[in-house]
Amino acid sequence: MRIDKFLKISRLIKRRTIANEACDAGRVSVNSNIVKASYDVKQGDIIEIKMGEKVIKVEVLQILEHALKDDASSMYKVL
Repeated sequence: MRIDKFLKISRLIKRRTIANEACDAGRVSVNSNIVKASYDVKQGDIIEIKMGEKVIKVEVLQILEHALKDDASSMYKVL
């Protein structure tokens, strides 16, 4: 699954277009490498998102094509 779609479905970022823009601006890195929106997320990846002063670091636990609001937080673990 593309990283911009994963960020949206897991509800780490509210909209896919915002996730796409964050990737294009170099604010999203996976395993310490800055990635583009087309990067394929795998289980075990460490995603770091820089939003202003705030930095969110999560580990991918599972990848779901569709997730309800309650299930979204089970897709990742905050580090």
